[in-house]
Amino acid sequence: MIAPAGKVAAFLQRYQPPTNGGSRPGGPLGGPITFMFNPNQLTLTKSATWIPHIVRGAEETGIPEFSGSGPRTLSLEIFLDVTDTHSRTVQQRVDELLTCCVPTAASIAAKAPSPPWVKFAWGQFQTVSFYAYVSQVSAACTLFDGNGTPLRANCSLSLSEISGNTPGQNPTSGSRSARRVHRVVDGDSLPLLAHSEYGDPTIWRVIAEANGIDDPMRLPPGMELLLPAADELPAGS
Repeated sequence: MIAPAGKVAAFLQRYQPPTNGGSRPGGPLGGPITFMFNPNQLTLTKSATWIPHIVRGAEETGIPEFSGSGPRTLSLEIFLDVTDTHSRTVQQRVDELLTCCVPTAASIAAKAPSPPWVKFAWGQFQTVSFYAYVSQVSAACTLFDGNGTPLRANCSLSLSEISGNTPGQNPTSGSRSARRVHRVVDGDSLPLLAHSEYGDPTIWRVIAEANGIDDPMRLPPGMELLLPAADELPAGS
């Protein structure tokens, strides 16, 4: 299932965790986990810590001292349903989500075991798009085929921010660190968009993977494409 025409599908992209203790992840780990249906609700949480100062004998407390900001957390629900096709897609999606809590093979080989970093993305809603780790995955399968294959499931994800970078583009840096959404017009192609956005037409597959495109030659006018940020490109691009 895909999002209706004219709408951008939400997805979760996994990344190789850094093996050198860096603050940026490695390249994309597999293709994006595209949602069958866009979420109906997102819960975004941000906290700040203050230390109160109590003055003995005073009628009022002293001015509290700010000690730091907590990471953003994002909770979302994912609805999966293949009752019309009876395919194994629900089981495959659940398995992919569970890998977000399991160390990657590359990190184990580097003797620095770590689950993948992830980033949730949904069109132009940049506030909820940040590097994070998945602290919990819960999948409630509610309908099954005769052979036990799950046909419907409600999945809950809890994401906690890793990078403390300010979301979006820094207007003083000149860097292209924010994702964009491009509406396809006649004559567009993935290599042409890759050249325009990144200066290299040969990395068009990054756009294809971010949007779940199987045939790069079929770009219907009016389709909205998510263009990953330049800092999300694989190393060496």
